[in-house]
Amino acid sequence: MTAPDASSHRRSRRAALAATAGLGILLAAAPFVVGSALGNSWLRILDFALLYIMLALGLNIVVGFAGLLDMGYIAFYAVGAYLYALLASPHFGLHLPVWIIIPAGAVLAGAAGALLGAPTLRLRGDYLAIVTLGFGEIVRIFMNNLNAPVNITNGPQGISGIDPIHLGGVALSRPLSVLGVTVPSLHAYYYLFLALALLIIFVTIRLEDSRIGRAWVAIREDEIAAKACGIDTRNVKLLAFTMGASFGGVAGGLFAGFQGFVSPESFNLMESVMVLCMVVLGGMGHIPGVILGGILLTVLPEFFRHSAGPLQQALFGKIVLDPEALRMLLFGLALVAVMLYRPAGLWPSPIRRREFKGDAATDVLKEGE
Repeated sequence: MTAPDASSHRRSRRAALAATAGLGILLAAAPFVVGSALGNSWLRILDFALLYIMLALGLNIVVGFAGLLDMGYIAFYAVGAYLYALLASPHFGLHLPVWIIIPAGAVLAGAAGALLGAPTLRLRGDYLAIVTLGFGEIVRIFMNNLNAPVNITNGPQGISGIDPIHLGGVALSRPLSVLGVTVPSLHAYYYLFLALALLIIFVTIRLEDSRIGRAWVAIREDEIAAKACGIDTRNVKLLAFTMGASFGGVAGGLFAGFQGFVSPESFNLMESVMVLCMVVLGGMGHIPGVILGGILLTVLPEFFRHSAGPLQQALFGKIVLDPEALRMLLFGLALVAVMLYRPAGLWPSPIRRREFKGDAATDVLKEGE
């Protein structure tokens, strides 16, 4: 390496370290800034954004890496949430520690993912979407009806009184005192969710760069060619379903401990569609893009919800449209605009960006002919 090359390498390394340090400081200060500027309601939304990022990263393995359209992903979220609720609540009188329940939720959700993947290996496209959609609805209906003849899930009433997350005997539901500084409960949950989200990001990056990740991409691009190259497409696709589902199980357990209550209404089809939109909107197969999609689709609906009423009051002097209906209308229009002008997503991977540019160039040539 020559002297100029070594110097530029050192500068780029320092720039990367400075950017990482700046991002770390920003993430550490985010709950204090958001809480003081916008209040606890937006801090709670920030906590949920981290949960949705975990869900979106799990679904990105199935949809973005392996190219398998999963419309029932929220079922794995429900599996993790209900397992935590059943093992850490007065419902069965069990109060197991979180370090047992969260890994158990990941394993059980992964097993459910393998159970879903096994009979659907030969399905593709719309057919796979319909089957996975049905699986998600079956899980929700089971949770809604498993209250007779033996009451397992408490039916549509849901399970309440769920134990908050405890770490080393410290409950995150109460303010903590750290080195003389009082850390509110929502801040403590934020740091826990952030740590697990960063762990999932690290695992996802390692998977993407591994032989398994490259096998997923090969299947996504051309399954027949991948099989001809010696890839065991059956097991690799099963692994994609299992790994993606396990992330959903982790997020579900954290959701139950955070909320203290679960019910079947929290796991409807709209939630699956929302998580899928996060992956597609951000950029399928691109981890930073998926994270961006998760943040935007968590924050934007709440922004529209809070701004729709005051905006109508300012313009018309009264509420013309119900803020909830207007929120969904504005949200849908924003998604349509993004898909029209950024079809590869807001932050697509370099490969997908080149693919879309190649398609555009091909269309121009065809029009010229």
